[in-house]
Amino acid sequence: MSTFTLDTSTSRANPTPVRGKRTTVPAIRARKVGFTTADPIVMLTAYTMRMAQLLDPHCDLLLVGDSLGQVIYGLPSTVPVTLEMMCNHGAAVVRGSWHALVAVDMPFGSYEGSPAQAFASAARIMKETGCAAVKLEGGEAMAATIDFLSKRGVPVIGHVGLTPQAVNQLGGYGARGRSDAEAAHILSDARAVADAGAFCIVAEGVVETIAEELTDALAIPVIGIGASARCDGQVLVTEDMLGLFERTPRFVKRYDDLAARVTDAAATYAGEVKARAFPTPDQTYPPKP
Repeated sequence: MSTFTLDTSTSRANPTPVRGKRTTVPAIRARKVGFTTADPIVMLTAYTMRMAQLLDPHCDLLLVGDSLGQVIYGLPSTVPVTLEMMCNHGAAVVRGSWHALVAVDMPFGSYEGSPAQAFASAARIMKETGCAAVKLEGGEAMAATIDFLSKRGVPVIGHVGLTPQAVNQLGGYGARGRSDAEAAHILSDARAVADAGAFCIVAEGVVETIAEELTDALAIPVIGIGASARCDGQVLVTEDMLGLFERTPRFVKRYDDLAARVTDAAATYAGEVKARAFPTPDQTYPPKP
């Protein structure tokens, strides 16, 4: 871990970030020049200090997603996630990173009521976590809120297409933009979010041609998830990408199979414990001579 010094005065070391310049909102926005991003933006989710520490050197953005509701807490959707959950995990991710810009999702019910409600929630998130930006779902309906936040010092990432917080209204997690009317609505939403002041936008679960049209049409970076390789960047849920779950969405590439490796390690440990093969003298403390 060349990016961290470790305090070894305790048995479980506390990581202390090495001084460095964290990626900024203007730096992310500036990656897209003339509707083109030559250096794609790398974004992954993180919910804990240790995962942030491991991902940070490789990412431009770390997203503390409300997907933690399902990934960490075993909830059926993102809808039950609370502001307190997001603040606690957001603070942990900020403590575990030094390079990436950290953005925190605003959970369902914390911003939809009014721009004033959204500002109060965003201010709490930024104060309690130290993050640099918030992300919220919705298009034209949220444009006034995004404008309100942006003009008051809150950088905003938009989110259009498949919006998981609206799963009950959408009726599921299927791809969006298959009909002409739905495609036009997604494009209109994205333009409204960009015009309102969002510095980048996540396009989730949209038909590839729509994602490409968005990327070509918007001056701000478009970060795809289940979208297109032509987007200005990509984001995935880290636990999906690492293969920690048996089932992953169609748009996820599994870069490892950690579920199998964790299972094998736990089985080996259990066998050694039952055989009294662990601990060995290497893991115990002999009496002083």
